[in-house]
Amino acid sequence: MVNCCGLVSEKNQPVPLKSISVELQVRDHVASVSSCLQYVNEEERPLEAVFVFPLPADAAVCHFSARIGEQEIVAEVQDKQSARDQYDDAVSSGQQAFLLEESEESSDVFKLSVGCLSPGQKASITIVYIIELSVQADDALRFCLPAVLNPRYTPAVSAAGVPEVSSASVIPYTLSLSVEVRSSDRISKLESSCPLDPLEFLDAQHTHAKVNLSSGHRFDKDVELFLYYENSHHPSAVVEAGASVAESGSLMGDPALMISLYPEFPADVMSSLASQGEFIFVVDRSGSMGCKMHHGNDAQMRIESARDTLLLLLKSLPMGCYFNIYGFGSRFESFFPQSVVYSEDTMEEALKRVKSMRADMGGTEILQPLKHIYSQPCYPDHPRQLFIFTDGEVWNTKEVLDLVKSHVYSHRCFSFGIGEGASTALITGMAREGSGHAQFITGTDRMQPKVMQSLRFALQPAVDNISVDWSVPEGVTVDMLSPSINTLFQGQRALIYAQIKGQSSGQTEGSVTLKYRLKDQPVTNQLQFTLKPAEDTGLTIHRLAARSVIRSLELQERAGGADMENIRRRIVELSVQAGVSSAHTAFIGVNKDSKQTVKGPLLQRRVPVARMMGAFGGPGMNKCVGMAPRMMRRSPMPCDIQSNSMGIECDSVSDDCYEEAEPQKDPLLQLISLQKAAGCWELNASLAAVFGKTEDQVTNQKAVQVDGSVWATVLALIWLYAFKSDQQVEWQFVAMKSASWIRSQKPNGLSQCVCDGNALLGCQVTEDMLGI
Repeated sequence: MVNCCGLVSEKNQPVPLKSISVELQVRDHVASVSSCLQYVNEEERPLEAVFVFPLPADAAVCHFSARIGEQEIVAEVQDKQSARDQYDDAVSSGQQAFLLEESEESSDVFKLSVGCLSPGQKASITIVYIIELSVQADDALRFCLPAVLNPRYTPAVSAAGVPEVSSASVIPYTLSLSVEVRSSDRISKLESSCPLDPLEFLDAQHTHAKVNLSSGHRFDKDVELFLYYENSHHPSAVVEAGASVAESGSLMGDPALMISLYPEFPADVMSSLASQGEFIFVVDRSGSMGCKMHHGNDAQMRIESARDTLLLLLKSLPMGCYFNIYGFGSRFESFFPQSVVYSEDTMEEALKRVKSMRADMGGTEILQPLKHIYSQPCYPDHPRQLFIFTDGEVWNTKEVLDLVKSHVYSHRCFSFGIGEGASTALITGMAREGSGHAQFITGTDRMQPKVMQSLRFALQPAVDNISVDWSVPEGVTVDMLSPSINTLFQGQRALIYAQIKGQSSGQTEGSVTLKYRLKDQPVTNQLQFTLKPAEDTGLTIHRLAARSVIRSLELQERAGGADMENIRRRIVELSVQAGVSSAHTAFIGVNKDSKQTVKGPLLQRRVPVARMMGAFGGPGMNKCVGMAPRMMRRSPMPCDIQSNSMGIECDSVSDDCYEEAEPQKDPLLQLISLQKAAGCWELNASLAAVFGKTEDQVTNQKAVQVDGSVWATVLALIWLYAFKSDQQVEWQFVAMKSASWIRSQKPNGLSQCVCDGNALLGCQVTEDMLGI
């Protein structure tokens, strides 16, 4: 079956797309995107047309309409059960109806039957969605319009059996794109991967501008826009007027406020590493972790590589932090009931248990261990950071990502996909929603350097002690709509939504004071905002605020407890009011002119994306992914058996999975395994063996006045810098701890000690190089 995106016939053949017109309206850090697509039936027979549209991650559709001839179809949000009843009644009586429901697993694609296209007839499709723009490493805000609507994509079935699509050389339609930006900050520049007309400023302050895509663009690649503000790290407060037709006192009727908090981390802060934090390592122990990392003769088992990585991590942690290790499969277990203080005793206990870790826990079920971790109280002044290692997929990706996102301001999530079978949607999604970093270990990649790179990110200081205080005139109140924020990490931005209630007889302004702490330094920002916003700025902030509240309520509902019916009622009420879908509402299609329901199912479907980089904007997203003919659930394993909840592991083990052989002793890992938690080494035969010496040879070269542990630690540092410099990313924290320990001892004769060590090991390493 040919699978493609855009308007297709009932046989899944593409209907020619003639033009795309996109209007992008940006308000500070958020945007509303309106796309109008023009199609024509060039066949000599009628076509039953279906519209398929993939959405960016985190986008929320707030309008859909289709015009075919004189008939216009508009989708409206209603209570899900009411919409289903209306749909069933219409179908059973021979009437025409559409129904769109949000998938329980995902919410990233629309599929909609829009009726019959006569020969030569045109169809115009309009879809509007809202989105928070992502922040890039250079502080730009990024918007991506994927080139997924090409009607002449060539299907190619991937190894997993999921159709993928690549672009044809001839693009038979054009794209027009207009961009309007309104900001509380001065607009510095707007860049694109495609040619743009000159940026036109519409005010003297350079806070309002517009630009168009240069004419003639053939849309043969993604259109990326990068928006730069002059003071991107300055907090901002933007107020949007409520809808005049909405009830006063409701979220959509009152003014909505959006605060942007994007702290700047100075260079001296970035170069320092935190000594505090809670580090939780979550390791997949499903059966497939017993497979080899790659097909080479020298390949490690995945679980063996994970054990070596845990050794490095445990030796690299700073004294005084907290840590714990979880293993998961069809069940889960933790080394300690709750995170423990990092010390010599707890480190050694953990290392003993790491050595016995096996790939023996069945299927891949990550939701329950995450729920358990998130239920544990955090330690004050110790930001919690998760390191998650998995080689598989899960069927409930959306629920997992929702859970990670709901705790983003108290937990950070670093994720690692091991092998070719790791779900990119899961790995990239957890890192994105958890404000961390995703890494994939495939082919002959080594796990350790990638994990240690992420540890460096995790050890950088964080913003904490965040508070928001309001000052408004009498008669006015401000209700926070966003969850509270505890911690922000480097490169992380928080958007805080609030509702302004009531009226003031005199004053027209309020203020908000933002306070936080960065590396023990207090920071205070006070922002003024108007209580009388302009009436013509749209409802983007309102709808994103509503979606934020809906997500919080859905998470409460999934957690269970009392007052479930009231939570459900509130979700439906807000979803219908804002026109944003939820778990308890659906879009029902009606004929705008006659108010009669119209023909065809309007269904939202899960796209089973295999081996692709997450949502729009990742590698490979200039391709259109295949549409499944029915709702699909991702298997937790590469095969199609939904059995992870029963503990059944169904990865193939015929060629790739073997009994573990006795591991070869890596000298670097041998050395690191001998280090104490405080950072020092003891002088003994095991350490001497790493250097290729006997214990007597090493001991006899020690100066009398030098302590044995200082001598051993200096030798270990010299050996690392002299013989393992190409692997420095793996042992950098081990070396930093040992150098810090040496400095704390204030030893006499250190320079001579380094000279003697160089002589013993045949090296020329300086004190400065060692950092002591």
